[in-house]
Amino acid sequence: MLQPIAPASSQPNPLDTIRGIHGSNKTAAKEAAKEFEAVFLNTMLQNMFTGLENGGTWGSGHGADAWQSLLIDEFARSISEAGGIGLADSVERELLALQEGAR
Repeated sequence: MLQPIAPASSQPNPLDTIRGIHGSNKTAAKEAAKEFEAVFLNTMLQNMFTGLENGGTWGSGHGADAWQSLLIDEFARSISEAGGIGLADSVERELLALQEGAR
């Protein structure tokens, strides 16, 4: 059965990822920003590979879809760790600004 959508007040708060972290410790904000960029890249890469024929790098067997998903996830994480597309820097700045404003 369908579950009702939770009210906005019970939705997770983005500040929860950095709440309780001292302002001088910017490592948590940087890691959260890199993770966000990796998830964004994963979504973009998944869409890019949608509709391709089976075969190639991930083969055409029973586990091809799972292998493709894992490989794309690794591509996204590697791109993010290598400097990404610049999204993590912007997200980190916003997280730190939100953190400073919440104090």
